[in-house]
Amino acid sequence: MLSARQVADYFLTLADPDVGDEISNLKLQKLCYYAQGFSLALNDTPLFMEPIVAWQHGPVVESIYHAFKIYGSQGIPCPVGLDFSVYDEDDRELLNEVYDEYGQFSAWKLRNMTHEEAPWRNADKSGANNVISQSAMKKFFKRRLKD
Repeated sequence: MLSARQVADYFLTLADPDVGDEISNLKLQKLCYYAQGFSLALNDTPLFMEPIVAWQHGPVVESIYHAFKIYGSQGIPCPVGLDFSVYDEDDRELLNEVYDEYGQFSAWKLRNMTHEEAPWRNADKSGANNVISQSAMKKFFKRRLKD
């Protein structure tokens, strides 16, 4: 199993700042959320174990937020020396598909999308910083795959 940081680092390698494709912390959070959701729906297993919580601006992996908060709303640089051998073929395929589908959207578009989705909405109803359960994510994303 990967860590949330490994998932985040992989996404950062996919961005191309030379063509204006940068990943901010806000956007990175949403990509990690979508990757986790689709892993739960497709594989019946989480991609990473760190919890995802409902913050004001959508789903957040707190350890990832704190690791990259120094960049504010700016693009996060690509990690140097990433060991790609830790990602098996299925992990790479999932992460690439999530990036192909969701990486095209701005951070704020992704934020707004997650605000329309049941996992964040239901966790956010009872107060800030509530964990978005993996079971809620699995149920939502399985239904999304059927549609």
